[in-house]
Amino acid sequence: MNSEEIGAYIVQGEELLIVQGLNILLALVVLFIGLRIIKTFSRYFRTLMDRRNIDPSLIPFPHSILITLLKIVLFVSVIQMVGIETTGFVALRGAAGLAVGLALCGTLQNFAGGVVLLLIKPFKVRDFIEAQGHSGSVNAIQIFYTILKTPDNKTSILPNDALSSGSLINYAKEKRRRVDREFNVSSVADNDHVKSVLNRLFEEEPRVITEPAPAIVLATLADSSINFQVRIWSLASNYCGIFFDFHEKVKKAFDAVIVSIPFPQMDVDIQKEN
Repeated sequence: MNSEEIGAYIVQGEELLIVQGLNILLALVVLFIGLRIIKTFSRYFRTLMDRRNIDPSLIPFPHSILITLLKIVLFVSVIQMVGIETTGFVALRGAAGLAVGLALCGTLQNFAGGVVLLLIKPFKVRDFIEAQGHSGSVNAIQIFYTILKTPDNKTSILPNDALSSGSLINYAKEKRRRVDREFNVSSVADNDHVKSVLNRLFEEEPRVITEPAPAIVLATLADSSINFQVRIWSLASNYCGIFFDFHEKVKKAFDAVIVSIPFPQMDVDIQKEN
């Protein structure tokens, strides 16, 4: 190989390096601009959904899928610009498809579970639910998992497959809820007097719904007390407030009219033998 041939190879190498360098630089520019466009589109998509009053529980799922697909398209376009043949990915995808499918079996089940949740809508964002031993307000319904925020501000992450196929309780599904409480009074207390005190509390409480009417029933004749069961209706949003507030209100009302709250006691007769 003479010097002229070596020089020709060097020139070709320099030209190839320049061309490839320009391709790589152009691919990086396209990648940077593409990611910025996808990010802007992501914000626009969420804003558009909010303006159309779309259920918040429906937004994260299609948003994640759409953004993922756009990033895949951008990635394939960039590697084609660099000069990498994408036809090889078809064979690679076929060879790895089975292994990936088996490895992601649980993940795909969660994906299918997420689709089921969005179709049947057993709950939505901000609903308070109980499922799989966890309870809390639904913070987000994602592709594979549903995120709950517990009352003490902890985050619970539940797989969508378990939520879609298991049992759950949605405490916010209905507009009204019944508050069941039980209050114990002394066995010598006057039943009608106790009922009148409780009825007065119901009438003074604006959160109590009058239809259905509150119910007060004598539930149990215990050893040292009479147990009254109270059933009142309220809006679901007022449930916790009434549930806890009535303890203090009933205690103050009973103290004001001298209705004693019993405590366990036992009468012992001592007999002296002659």
